[in-house]
Amino acid sequence: MNTNSFIFQTNVQGQYRTKWKAPSNIALVKYWGKYGEQLPENPSISFTLSQCFTNTEVSFSEREPGGVAFDFLFEQKKQPEFYPKIQKFMERITTYFPALKRHHLSISSHNSFPHSSGVASSASAMAALALCIVDFEKQFHSDLTEEAFLQKASFLARLGSGSAARSIAGPLTIWGYTKAFSQSNDHYAIAPSVEWHPIFLDYQDTILIVDKGQKKVSSTLGHALMQDHPFATQRFEQAHKNLGEFKRVLIAGDLERFIDLVESEALCLHAMMMTSNPHFVLMQPNTLSIIEKVEDFRLQTQLPICFTLDAGANVHLLYPLQHRIPIIDFIREELVIHCQKGQYIEDQVGNGAKKILV
Repeated sequence: MNTNSFIFQTNVQGQYRTKWKAPSNIALVKYWGKYGEQLPENPSISFTLSQCFTNTEVSFSEREPGGVAFDFLFEQKKQPEFYPKIQKFMERITTYFPALKRHHLSISSHNSFPHSSGVASSASAMAALALCIVDFEKQFHSDLTEEAFLQKASFLARLGSGSAARSIAGPLTIWGYTKAFSQSNDHYAIAPSVEWHPIFLDYQDTILIVDKGQKKVSSTLGHALMQDHPFATQRFEQAHKNLGEFKRVLIAGDLERFIDLVESEALCLHAMMMTSNPHFVLMQPNTLSIIEKVEDFRLQTQLPICFTLDAGANVHLLYPLQHRIPIIDFIREELVIHCQKGQYIEDQVGNGAKKILV
């Protein structure tokens, strides 16, 4: 792909203020391993969430040309630990929006969910910030279509956090080239025009908070360990195969096969971590207790509930809305004892980011 098409050189002047709400997402096929500048070694597909999101407001003001300049508030407080990640992101994207070198950005952000709660906050945060920046560009680019707007936002968001590429649109997004979707590519995520089975359009995701602590290993390091991983080639081939199978399953509404694929992908992700060098184990005893109870509950009730995991100890439970009541009862009665301070988050599939009037 010729990424030069994303460069916007038009003279940009004046001040601007905008605010965007971007959701988190939960991957069904996991992205693990990258090359080049935040490009995925394998394709992934995810549900866009609804209730777990980041609101970000940005004010742009003119200044003398120079390097990137910004200030940042998270939950109305200065958070210096976030500065290096934002700094790196903005330095990466100035190639595509040089006007950042002539503007100071005042960024204010907050989440609808607790930070470090097992929800992909970097995905929603970087997506919301990218949307604000492309929205500023749009004021000087009147012929920018909605499709092109979303593509560039996903393209830029990826440069801050790979999975952020999938936090722009919804309800299902694909990032990374796959033969299953002709428009797919490694540079930005797409929400293909496919008639997904209705049962998935309000699918539930209840997130069980096993551990709110900082991850033992950063995602950046984890991805890097795939470069020399003994099973990397097989894993990437598996992801391509599974994504093609997911397309059939999500169109047909095949819940039995959906459960098989989702849980296999989650366990394979952690298998890659446990067999890398150095290896790391992010599941905890309570994670395994939850998984065992979910499997037993599914066997006893025949309800289509399944688990998935990101790169951490927390568990996402996925199930159809029509079965919510008995499953929530099960969570409250059997699973909250394995959650840190009994915490869990109820969410469901959403339709992507939205602009907020300011």
